[in-house]
Amino acid sequence: MKKITTIITVLSILLLASCEDFLEVKPSNYAAAETSITNEADAEVAINGLMRKMTSSNYYGRNFVIYGDAKGGDFALRSQGRGLDALYTFNHSATSNSYSGFWSQIYHNILQANNLLANIAKIEEAGNATDDLNEFKGQALTARALMYFDLVRMYGKPYNMDKASFGVPLILEPLDASAQPTRASVEAVYGQIMDDLTAGAPLLSTSAEDGYLNYYANLAIQARVNLFMENYTAALADAEEIINDGPYSLYSNEEWIDSWSNEFGSESILELGIYPDEADLGRGSLGFYLLRLGTVKNAMGWFMASDYWINRMSEDLTDVRWGIMDYDESSTERFGSCRKYAGVDLAGDKGSTSAVNVKLIRLSEIYLIAAESALALPTPDRVKAAGYLNQIRKRSPALAPADETTVTLDMIIDEKSKELFAEGHRYFDMLRLNRTIEFNDEFITPAVVIIHRDKTITRDFYKIILPISQAELDANPAIASQQNPGY
Repeated sequence: MKKITTIITVLSILLLASCEDFLEVKPSNYAAAETSITNEADAEVAINGLMRKMTSSNYYGRNFVIYGDAKGGDFALRSQGRGLDALYTFNHSATSNSYSGFWSQIYHNILQANNLLANIAKIEEAGNATDDLNEFKGQALTARALMYFDLVRMYGKPYNMDKASFGVPLILEPLDASAQPTRASVEAVYGQIMDDLTAGAPLLSTSAEDGYLNYYANLAIQARVNLFMENYTAALADAEEIINDGPYSLYSNEEWIDSWSNEFGSESILELGIYPDEADLGRGSLGFYLLRLGTVKNAMGWFMASDYWINRMSEDLTDVRWGIMDYDESSTERFGSCRKYAGVDLAGDKGSTSAVNVKLIRLSEIYLIAAESALALPTPDRVKAAGYLNQIRKRSPALAPADETTVTLDMIIDEKSKELFAEGHRYFDMLRLNRTIEFNDEFITPAVVIIHRDKTITRDFYKIILPISQAELDANPAIASQQNPGY
């Protein structure tokens, strides 16, 4: 991502809304936000700021990624009390461990996207539209779609479980501070996500600068969303367009390990830049949360791989993906510590253990979406499913390739767990597929009893989605009656 340290002063004018409560949608000096974006240069500043804000610790910079694997059973805790334990133990209520930072940070980001879109509309109305402004508009629409996709999966039930149930408030323009938006249905939120993606796609370049949303990133998000909506024909078409036409290529087995120490490799469809002097969370970074206790100063071993993930990987001890793992604090043999966000060499190409980019969408995920979608078609294309799966399964040289007679959904989902470990996907996949999630509670030493969930859960458990925080309910009485059931 382009360095933006020189434009912080401008950003302080443009990005005015508080991160504390999304209902603070129109601060007292809001007029500046309504008028300060008047040309391409201003719009570029706003996009830079939006991409930077997506690396917040309350979003892709740490917590959202951990959320997906801690709740999905691929992470385990060795000891409680180090940080973010409640994501693993499901110790959530409206007043305690609500993780309201997800809600406030993402809605704050959405406000920035809405401000930019509103100002671009004014420029267009004045007859001053340009190709560059169209590009920024496409990026803002695509970013807003991605953010609503993440919100509705955390606060709403899976689309194929109960799409008429409450999703999240749809805020598509800057609102007055007195506004009290209510929750739209899950179906309506997904509909808006697809509307934004469809509107944004033709505005985007196929070769945008590294660190920004381009046409193929938009298409990859469409593939994700269509998969979750069980629109398998569309998901497969989206994935195949990227595979066949996109400027991306899968890493070879020899390249895969080092790719985690480098930035903007051949698989990166969307990668968020992290630099020592910009967006680096230091001891609070993803890298530090996943490193073994004591690997570097302040690394505390917050989360490690579960036995279940290690068993999955142990089908092939020559699997190249072991190369990004390190032994954890439990022994000198158990490879449960992940270095994806610290670089295999604990430095990366920036010489920093914590300033490692977040690879948000990789081409390997697209192959796995294509494999699952091909298998799930009304008339399954088992040849395609096996072919796409094998492009990723080759990371395990000792495993026999799948073929049209052996390929299964279990194989694809297991491969996705292995390939996208610590990238925040597992939980959402398990929920949409209506699968039982098992937690490696025995790994916690000394053994403790988890009292806020059972060892296994299904998506019928009310805590599969987060509560709306009490502070938010108090600030917005209109949604007080729309709290998620059970809370």
